[in-house]
Amino acid sequence: MELFTNLLVPTADAAHYYTYLVISIVLVVLMFVAALASIILVFIQPGNSEGIDALGGSSETFFGKNKGRSSESARKKWTVACLVVLAVLAIVFYILQYEGFWS
Repeated sequence: MELFTNLLVPTADAAHYYTYLVISIVLVVLMFVAALASIILVFIQPGNSEGIDALGGSSETFFGKNKGRSSESARKKWTVACLVVLAVLAIVFYILQYEGFWS
């Protein structure tokens, strides 16, 4: 088990080790939540073509005109936000792996 816990540890100092460990666990949990949220948001979004209506061409409807203010637009924005948060957390986690950061 010691080999697993020390696999990516950039420091041998005890104080820095526990700080690193806590920060790493928090980042991994936050990345998991962001990834799970983005997966769920992608699954609940409708496709670009709504069934058989896509064969007949585009029809101008009230919903089509106000697509920017719909719940579909909000879900797309939340999906992008979750993916940006996931990317930023992954970059921060990667930066924490450098040994020079902890010295």
